[in-house]
Amino acid sequence: MRIKSTDELNKILKSNIPISQYLKENAASFHKLTLPETFEIILKENKISKAQAVKGSDLERTHGYQILSGKRNPTRDSLLRMCIGMRASSEQTRILLLKIKAAPLYSKDKRDSVILFGILHHMNLQGINELLYQNRLPILGK
Repeated sequence: MRIKSTDELNKILKSNIPISQYLKENAASFHKLTLPETFEIILKENKISKAQAVKGSDLERTHGYQILSGKRNPTRDSLLRMCIGMRASSEQTRILLLKIKAAPLYSKDKRDSVILFGILHHMNLQGINELLYQNRLPILGK
């Protein structure tokens, strides 16, 4: 079975296909990885250790490791901090946000735009927080 793109799946959903048939015929296209599995893949792709990711996120050490292992569900801001610590791309960040059913970064939102700018320009958490502070927006974290 071939993995279909989001656009292909959306077109099929718009048709008159029964949902049970849609689910059966497109099972291979659904995301199956858990949040910790997705973290592992991104850490490997970005050549970042868990320790580096937790340190870069500026989360409390135990809290950071619990998020990475799936023992704790992150808030949107905690996940964004982890993404920054992992040096995740904007696409990797989008995928992780969707995994926790949080809104993806939205460029029409002022705060999200600043965070997205920082991610796109490979800024660390301190740099992104400085930009947020300079623009009188809530920082990520403390």
